Amino acid sequence: MAGVNDELSRVSKNEFALSAVIRLTHPDAIASLDASGAVRACTHAPSLPMNAEAGREPIIEFRNVTYHLRDGDGHQKSLLESLNLTVSRGETLVLLGRSGAGKTTALKLINRLLEPSRGEVLVEGKSILAWDPIALRRRIGYVIQETGLFPHYTVAENVALVPRLERWPPARVQARVDELLALVGLAPETFLRRYPHELSGGQRQRVGLARALAADPAILLMDEPFGALDPLTRTEIRREFQALKQRLGKTIVIVTHDIHEAVLLGTRIALMDSGKLTGSFSPEQFLDSNEPVAAAFAAQLRELEKLREPQSGEHR
Repeated sequence: MAGVNDELSRVSKNEFALSAVIRLTHPDAIASLDASGAVRACTHAPSLPMNAEAGREPIIEFRNVTYHLRDGDGHQKSLLESLNLTVSRGETLVLLGRSGAGKTTALKLINRLLEPSRGEVLVEGKSILAWDPIALRRRIGYVIQETGLFPHYTVAENVALVPRLERWPPARVQARVDELLALVGLAPETFLRRYPHELSGGQRQRVGLARALAADPAILLMDEPFGALDPLTRTEIRREFQALKQRLGKTIVIVTHDIHEAVLLGTRIALMDSGKLTGSFSPEQFLDSNEPVAAAFAAQLRELEKLREPQSGEHR
């Protein structure tokens, strides 16, 4: 009987942590727990599936990939070591870890901003070294923390950049710009002619996302995309992106050190530490993991949930 109670206690802790993320990031969500601690109902909150992508076609593959560089003294430093990882078509993979874990290095290998020192990175079954780097990058959307918008370009010109480079007809470019601005919640008639300095941080991030999607890439890479935003705007943008990604059906790789983003947005979490992959998990598996770094991240969620629980002696 003690074993059953221990198991119920373990499940309860994990479900409370998941429900904490939902409540903290989706204030309009309604989540209730049954007697065992399982989430019984959740309205307007994201589903957190197990690894539903298992068995799908791989679109990105890391095969025993190592990346190192030399410091000023000529010493070799390894930023990524023997990484083996597959991203399936249509899934959202979160690369989670502390600063310096190798997350951004791995991301930049996908679109060949970096090249592996050893091993092989494949995109759509083809080594990145066999791709023309410009052609590869135009097939992959890229969103970074500070958006990277050109300050001397209007919103319309920023979003239209890749379609114009691809020589789309002007009418098609304009239609795509209007479509994407509306998709990310920016009224075209209001924002088309504005410059980046005339936008808020959240608006710039939306424009950056629209630009990344402009040529309808199959893959979207996002490097700490919401990290520069204030907490309230970050929560709002996360919520919008969660709904948007379900509509788009893209393969998405997100770099973050934020456990809330990882659990909320990811269908799978790849945990990295000191340049190595320490595990690959569904969100539920991650919260249940005994791996030390995973357990430390999960503990952050449980601490937040404790703050919401009535203190002893308080009336419920």
